[in-house]
Amino acid sequence: VVDVGGKDRHALVRAMDAAAALRDERGLGFVVAPLRTAAGRAVRWFGDRYAVSVFPFVAGATGRFGQELTAAERGPLLDALAAMHRTAPPAGVPVARPGLSGGDRLAAALAEVNVPWRGGPFAEPARALLAGYAGAVRRRLAEFGERAAVLEGRAAVVTHGEPHPGNVLWAGGRCLLVDWDTVGLAVPERDLWLVARDAADLARYAEACGHRPDGAALAFYRLRWDLEDVAELVGWFRSPHGRSPDTEQAWAGLTDTLERLAGGGAAPPPGW
Repeated sequence: VVDVGGKDRHALVRAMDAAAALRDERGLGFVVAPLRTAAGRAVRWFGDRYAVSVFPFVAGATGRFGQELTAAERGPLLDALAAMHRTAPPAGVPVARPGLSGGDRLAAALAEVNVPWRGGPFAEPARALLAGYAGAVRRRLAEFGERAAVLEGRAAVVTHGEPHPGNVLWAGGRCLLVDWDTVGLAVPERDLWLVARDAADLARYAEACGHRPDGAALAFYRLRWDLEDVAELVGWFRSPHGRSPDTEQAWAGLTDTLERLAGGGAAPPPGW
């Protein structure tokens, strides 16, 4: 059951339909997609706010976000991504444009770094922190815009969007992908930057897929992830909040991400 709230309900339907089509029509057995109703629907609605999808039960173990996969674990995941990227997109797959969903929120925060923030205990510290990095963030936003313009119009494939370890299910020796609400048409690097760690990974993917990953596109999606994180966390701290383990963790994440953006980001693995 999902509380859609103010989100685009049509986007959720398109994403779940796409996942089901990848499994049922394209034969991608690693896609853990919702089951269809007798009427062929992957999503049922309860009023305008709540959506329900039923997924098959799969016995297995997932990873966790931030976990570092071994080369032996990355291999099957790269193979699965290559198979999906080679697959003709089903009808109706959403387009995952390279822009920032939180761009307006981040721009508003940058415009008000000299005005007190009153959201809660982390509001003023977050304002001061962002003020210190404002120049660097603006430079990275400009860089992001230039890189995004280059990617517009490139040939797109079906991408998962977030194939990190937390969305990988290991079941009976198989590598399965869950959480398909971010599925979308984009360049393959939208997925690859989260998985590939070295030249061997990139070579394995290229051999399986026939596409040589573009280092600039990999760097773009890494930058996009960091900017989206900053936009989300700053928006959180500008809104009403309290002190909790979650906000403590968010504060640490904001600090680390701004430091990384100011430093130009971590150097990419060899071969990127």
